[in-house]
Amino acid sequence: MTDYTTDKDSAGMGHLLGAADIRRIANQAGIHPAKRLGQNFVIDPGTVRRIVRLAKVGAGDSVLEVGPGLGSLTLGLLEAGGRVTAVEIDPGLAGRLPETVADLMPGAQGRLTVINKDALTLTPGDESGLATADGLTLVANLPYNVATPIILTLLERFPNLEGFLVMVQKEVADRLVAGPGSKVYGAPSLKLAWYGKAGQAGRIGRNIFWPAPNVDSALVSFTRAAAPAMDPEATESERKETFALVDAAFGQRRKTLHAALKGLVPMEAFNRAGIDPTRRGETMRVEEFAALARACRKLAG
Repeated sequence: MTDYTTDKDSAGMGHLLGAADIRRIANQAGIHPAKRLGQNFVIDPGTVRRIVRLAKVGAGDSVLEVGPGLGSLTLGLLEAGGRVTAVEIDPGLAGRLPETVADLMPGAQGRLTVINKDALTLTPGDESGLATADGLTLVANLPYNVATPIILTLLERFPNLEGFLVMVQKEVADRLVAGPGSKVYGAPSLKLAWYGKAGQAGRIGRNIFWPAPNVDSALVSFTRAAAPAMDPEATESERKETFALVDAAFGQRRKTLHAALKGLVPMEAFNRAGIDPTRRGETMRVEEFAALARACRKLAG
C-alpha cells in the first residue's frame, strides 16, 4: 500500500489527496499533465468538499464525473456516499484511478466504475448504470477546451441527467449563465437554457490546481427543467430546428435576424411568431427562437 500524506479531519471524514499526494502519484505512475487534454489536477481537499457539498451528493446518489484525473474529486464524491461513474480519456489515468481508491477508500471500490473513453462519445449503452440511474448528476472539473460541448452532449444523450455542478474556465461559466443583452450571451447560453436553469456557484482560485492554469475558474450549477420551458411537448426534431436557428443567428451575430437567417426563415414566419426581424440574436430568448422554428415548420406544411 502506498504511503500517502492525506487529509483527514477531526470529524472522521475520509482521506482526500493533497498537493504532495498528487505529485507522488503522478511520479509513480509516470503521468505528466497534458496541456492538450486540459489536465489541471485539484490539490486542495477543502475545495473538493466544497464542490461535493454544493452538488448535494449524498449516500446512494448516482454521479457522473468527467475527467477524474488522479482522483481528487472522485474520492470526495465517494466519501459522500455517491456511486461514481468516472469517464477518463487518458488510459494511464483511467488505469491508475481504481488503485488510488483501493489504497485510500477500499470500502468504496464497489461504488466506482471507470470508463476509458472520450466523454463526447459517451452513450447510455456504455454503462447500464448510467442509463437506468434515477436522478443522475454530473459533477466534474471539466477540461477547459471542451467543457461546453461535453455539457450539451451529455444533456442531449442522457435524459436522466437532472443537474450538474461543474468547474470550468470563468469565461466559459460567464457564457453559460449569461442572459439576453449580455456581451457574452450566445449559442451556449441559449442551448443550455433549453434544458433548464443555470447559475454561477462561486469562484475558484488558480492555486488549487497543479499545474496552476493561466486562467480563472468558476463553478456553474444547473437544474434540468421537467420539460423545455418554451414548449413542454417539444420533440427532439424541434430542438434541432431551434438550435439550427440559434447557430445561424450567432454565426453572424452583428447582423439582424432577417439577414442572418436569410434562406432559413421566411418573413411570414417572423410575423407569425411575433418577432421583429430587425432584432439581433443577442436580444432573443430561447423561447423566441423556438417560436420562430415552430412558425417555419407550420409554414412548411
